[in-house]
Amino acid sequence: MSGQVIDDVSDVTKLPATPPEDVQEKAAPTTEAPPRRSRGLGFWALVQRHRGFSVLLAIGLVLRVITMIGYYPAMWFNDSFDYLHAALAFYPHPVRPDGYSFLLVALEPFHSFALVAGLQHLMGLGIGVMVYAVLRKRFKLPGWGATLAAAPVLLDAYQIQLEQLIMSDVLFEFLLVAIITLLIWYPRPSWKIAAVVGLLIGLAAVTRSVGTPVLVACVAYMIVRRMRWRVIATMVALCALPMAAYAGWYASWHGKFALTGTSGIFLYARVSAFADCDKIKNVPTSEIPLCPENLKEQDILHQSQDVIWSNYSPLTKYAPNKFGPATNQLASDFSKRAIMAQPGDYLKVMSEDFFRTFKWNRTVFPDPGTYSLYQFGKKSEPLPTWYMGGGKNAQQEADQYEQGNARGKVVEPFAGVMRFYQKWFYLRGTMVGVILLVGLAGMIPLFGRRRTRKDRSLFGLGWGGRALLPWITATGLLLAPAATAEFDYRYVLPIVPIGCIAAGIAFSGTVRKRLRRRGGLTASPSA
Repeated sequence: MSGQVIDDVSDVTKLPATPPEDVQEKAAPTTEAPPRRSRGLGFWALVQRHRGFSVLLAIGLVLRVITMIGYYPAMWFNDSFDYLHAALAFYPHPVRPDGYSFLLVALEPFHSFALVAGLQHLMGLGIGVMVYAVLRKRFKLPGWGATLAAAPVLLDAYQIQLEQLIMSDVLFEFLLVAIITLLIWYPRPSWKIAAVVGLLIGLAAVTRSVGTPVLVACVAYMIVRRMRWRVIATMVALCALPMAAYAGWYASWHGKFALTGTSGIFLYARVSAFADCDKIKNVPTSEIPLCPENLKEQDILHQSQDVIWSNYSPLTKYAPNKFGPATNQLASDFSKRAIMAQPGDYLKVMSEDFFRTFKWNRTVFPDPGTYSLYQFGKKSEPLPTWYMGGGKNAQQEADQYEQGNARGKVVEPFAGVMRFYQKWFYLRGTMVGVILLVGLAGMIPLFGRRRTRKDRSLFGLGWGGRALLPWITATGLLLAPAATAEFDYRYVLPIVPIGCIAAGIAFSGTVRKRLRRRGGLTASPSA
């Protein structure tokens, strides 16, 4: 019997490794996994997963190619030649920081303004990618929602035209969106991320002086979110490196440790629209020439910033040190007296400029000449011949950089396509206002007291979640020109993508959950 058992066991060990075919057929449905779709990171795989955005990005690319062909090699603004001169002479410009001039220096060996414009168009496309990525991946918006948020920067005709201009605005816009994207992508950023953000803020500050308040907004955001003090200190320290280096260079030329030396002069342009020396007590004798009632041709001077640039400006009496430290201090002192004596008038002109942003139709402002520089034109204008220093005029310096004729060419029918496009496809001012209001509305549900144990926000308040940073930055950058200089349409464009990020967050799952659970537990602190 025992032998039989052993034989049976031996027989068992000799069974075939695979079950009979009928057993295989029955087991197949439960043992074989269904085929899986490839989710590789190849180009076409990405396009398939983000079809809607890919189509939008392709349209934006085509529009930019048409622009580059139609307005070759680039388009020009009055300030373009100051940036170019600072790049060729390599000195800190007294009116505006040289961050953009450094980019021109880096690209000078290629001798191509078309390359500069092309790089700016790539920055514009990159901004759209950042807006889409942060809303789609971090805040889990549906594809169509994140695509809609990226549409203004990818398709707006004035954004595309700004990218074709030799100007600092697109570089500043790219840095700004990169800063916001990094800080809200990581709820608790590491010191390495903070270091990168700090460097980007420093670069933004030396690109445009309005970049300095961005540091204030970022620090305030990190404090209310109660991020680690080491992280905040790292960001501030790394931000200070490029700013301090540039300020030291500026001091070696102009005798003042600063990024620019004209903040008081631009503030004087702001207050000259309302200042009344009869209402300002004890005006020093040295400041009396700055009283608007003493200005000549006031009907000319109170357009745009002609009190700075016009030959009738009282500042011309201080030439050749019109933008020197003494002149700037004098204009600053007078401006502060005017604001303190007439706060109501100051708030009036500031609010008029701020709300000008949200008008439905674009009006001719600040003057016809400046307004025309933001349009795709029908003909090529000759480059100016005003003297820049070093024995050369503006046209000669542009030709030197290009090593050829730098005058823009209008090439049809491509230019005509963009002229037609610009008539209809742009973000109207009222739409900008709606975007900001949507962002604000989305923050309200996340502003109240948080009750989760993991919450570390200041005073236990949500502070609007991560939408707080893009929203306050966008609003602050709209207020800054109105308060310190004057409204300009090109100042609006850089705030659009970060405003769209704030508006997109309003439709995130966290906000929807908070609205559904009013009166109950709060949403996750990572909102």
